[in-house]
Amino acid sequence: MKINLFNLLIPLALSISSCSSLYMPNVPNTPMLSSKGQFSAGGHMSLKGNLSFNSAYAFSENLGVMLNGSLIDRSRDRKDFAQNLIEGGVGYFTKFGASNNRILEIYLGYGAGNSELIKKEVKYEGNVPYNWQETTFDKCFMQVNYSSKNKKKLKLFGKQFPLNYGTALRMSYVNMNSFYINDVNQTHKEDNILLEPVFFTRMQINPNLQIQYTSGSNIGLKNRDYLTAGSSVFTIGAVFNLNGNKKGASY
Repeated sequence: MKINLFNLLIPLALSISSCSSLYMPNVPNTPMLSSKGQFSAGGHMSLKGNLSFNSAYAFSENLGVMLNGSLIDRSRDRKDFAQNLIEGGVGYFTKFGASNNRILEIYLGYGAGNSELIKKEVKYEGNVPYNWQETTFDKCFMQVNYSSKNKKKLKLFGKQFPLNYGTALRMSYVNMNSFYINDVNQTHKEDNILLEPVFFTRMQINPNLQIQYTSGSNIGLKNRDYLTAGSSVFTIGAVFNLNGNKKGASY
């Protein structure tokens, strides 16, 4: 199996150098639902300390629901950032291909959260805050997932581990409900439309547990000062799956 080091380093560089924003994207949920009764849950962590928790359940042969959350509380010499986000959605999924090993999922959802950004100046007496921004926001999103299962295997420590690949394209509309700078209420609030394409690879440890690597980007369609894009997605995580209908199960 060939690994393109260049493709791995690009998300890493973007995640370190991205601009300050009052919105940090969570990891899009890619549960790969394929049968009624299937349950998926996952946890992912980025280099910036952004923790994402995803879950999904198929309540029929083609319909499912998802519940996701994320949190981040990061402190640096020049900047502190904290965010809490929760979202839910409902969607349609189907299998196709000669071996029914390809999955298409389409979700619509809504979320809400809050964030705080404190900029600091490094002085002799210590790090002194000079700009404090805080906001509450909500978001609506549409997401399309495409994945393919068990097409290749990775040989590691004398064992063969099946690999799953996939991509997700999420379009999110994020809108401020309240906005304060240095405790002063701002009458001008921002919104933005964000395109969030991601790619993921999963290595199956056992029929119910997979390790997932996710990389992607965040593109803003509007020019904004505070709800900006540029925060890439680069995470390592794990996905746990419980099958429903064994005959049509994904794992």
